Amino acid sequence: MYYPYFRGKQFELIAIRESATLIADSTFVPIVEPVRASLGGLDKTLKSLTDVGAQAVVVVNPRHGDHRESCESISKLLERDYQGSGVGAGILLTSETSLAQALTLATRFNRSGTTLIHAGFTDPRTLSDQLARRNAADFRNVFLADHANRLYRRYFQGKPRILVGDGFVQMKNADYPLVETFSDLHITFPEEGMDGYGDFLTVGDNYSEGGGPAYAVAIHLTFIDPDQDDAMFIYHFKSDTNDTPTDPAGKFAQALGKMITKLNSGDSHLLETNAILEFRDLNERGHFPGLGYVKKLSIKHHLETLASYHYADSNG
Repeated sequence: MYYPYFRGKQFELIAIRESATLIADSTFVPIVEPVRASLGGLDKTLKSLTDVGAQAVVVVNPRHGDHRESCESISKLLERDYQGSGVGAGILLTSETSLAQALTLATRFNRSGTTLIHAGFTDPRTLSDQLARRNAADFRNVFLADHANRLYRRYFQGKPRILVGDGFVQMKNADYPLVETFSDLHITFPEEGMDGYGDFLTVGDNYSEGGGPAYAVAIHLTFIDPDQDDAMFIYHFKSDTNDTPTDPAGKFAQALGKMITKLNSGDSHLLETNAILEFRDLNERGHFPGLGYVKKLSIKHHLETLASYHYADSNG
């Protein structure tokens, strides 16, 4: 049902590993686009998922990062270690992907569990026709909402279809409002004719190799508001001292203090997840774990929030 899209940076892979049991129990299917040359962290993450019976999709032809020029190392990893497991190949179809390239990869990974990720591809009609003529497996289809409109998606009816939106509007940390809309796809995906939905969590679709020193520190936390038809919103708790890139620990303490105040107000709608408990512990100890760790907790909170929502929904 839920397909969170990760770019495979270290803090994202660790978040997946630490959430593996939750992911399996909730039948979530993480999509990972590897961006680092070393595949050790990815391999460790995939093993943590398969060990608990979870599924995953790994993009074999990434658009970003160290593997964008060649898909061989990722492909060989999947073919060597994950045949017949719950880990399937994801074929990324962008505006730069030719029909020949798409068909070559579809032929190589013509098996159950393969996922076509539609992200700007320009010839859906021919691709759909060619796949049908070649008796291709029943590929799952993931559509990135900003790059695949309803007319495009019509060519892939009759196969599993997932719509992935980007609810995280990226801007400078200092410019974020306290709260804004995130998504309603967790509610409305059936009305879109979809079998599932996804998002880019609290990271967003825009990819960067890594920025410079942070002038402002922000903690991004999602919540579901029962007073707004269960729509999802996101808080941006940010620091006050934003003029220089110094003292990230002090800035984190400022942002964390605002988060704790809102939590303790009783009207935040934030679920008291394990990630939130970690934030509370960090506040009590006055400890700054590093910005990557903060992003990891934000991701884990998002996964826990959606897992809780779907559990409650399926149990009345």
